Amino acid sequence: MKNHIIKFSILVFLIFVNACKTEKSNNKENNSSTEERLYVGQKPPGLVPEPFAPGLVTTDGWENCGGFTPNLKEYYFLRKVEEKGEDYKMELVVIENSNNQWKKSVVSPRMGTPFISPDGKTMYLSRKYRERTNNGEWSEIKELEAPFDSLPTMRLTVSSKGTYFFDEFKRDFTGDIRYSRIVDGKYEEPKLLNRQINTGKSFHPFIAPDESYLIFDSKREGGYGDSDIYISFRKQNGLWSDPINLGGKINTKAWEASASVTPDGKYLFFNRNMGSENYENVDIFWVSMQIVENLRPKI
Repeated sequence: MKNHIIKFSILVFLIFVNACKTEKSNNKENNSSTEERLYVGQKPPGLVPEPFAPGLVTTDGWENCGGFTPNLKEYYFLRKVEEKGEDYKMELVVIENSNNQWKKSVVSPRMGTPFISPDGKTMYLSRKYRERTNNGEWSEIKELEAPFDSLPTMRLTVSSKGTYFFDEFKRDFTGDIRYSRIVDGKYEEPKLLNRQINTGKSFHPFIAPDESYLIFDSKREGGYGDSDIYISFRKQNGLWSDPINLGGKINTKAWEASASVTPDGKYLFFNRNMGSENYENVDIFWVSMQIVENLRPKI
C-alpha cells in the first residue's frame, strides 16, 4: 500500500512539472507572437544586429531614420526614391497596423528627419513639426519658433520633460550637439554639451525619455573607422559620462549613425552604410537594448 502511495505521489508531481513547462512554453510563444505583431510582423533580434524588415523596410536602396509611435502601431522612416546624378528625391513613409495588417504608404516628400515625441503627440521634422489632431491625423507642417527655426539642424529629439537635444550641422561637414530646456514656460537659449561629447563631428542625438542617457554618432580617434555610435550616461550629479563606443557588434569600419530606441525601451535601431562612399545602399538595423544596458555603469 505504501509503495502505491509513493508511486502515485511521483506521478502527480511529474504531471505538475510537465504542466508548468507547457504553460511556460505557451507563455513564451505567446509573448514572442505578440512581439512579432508589434514590430511590423518581425521576429525580434538578440545581441547581434539584424536588418529590419527585409524587403518591406530594408532594401538594396537607401532607408534611414526610422521610428515607432508609442503604441508601436506606426513606423515612420525615410527612403530615397529617385536619383539622377547628384540630384535625388526622398520621401517619408509609414507602415501602420490596421486590423492586424501592416500597410505601407507615402506620407509626403521629405521635410526633415522624423522623430516622434515620447507622448506621441508631436512629430518633429528637424526645424519643423506636426501635431496629432483629435481625429488621429497629423496637422499641417509648422515651424519651430526662434532660434530653432533658423538653426541648420539635421535631427531634433525631445525628452518627456520637453528638453530639446539637436545637432547643428555646418557647411564644412562638422557639427555639435546642443540642448535647450523649458525655463519659465519658454525654451532657453541652446547650450553646447560638454567637449567629451562634442568633438566637432557629433550628430543625430537621441535623448532617452527620462534623460538618463544620450546616444549619438561621431567620427573620432579610437573608433572602428567611419562614424560610430556612442552612448553617454547621465551621472547622479547631473553631468554626462565620457562617451562609450557601442562596440564591434554595432560599429564597423563603415558609417553607422542615426540611432534611436523603441518607445518600450527594448530595441536599438540604427543605420549602416552597406554601399560605397556614395551611400547608395543604407540599411536600417535593430538589436536588443541589452547590448547597451551591459555598458551602463554599475552604481
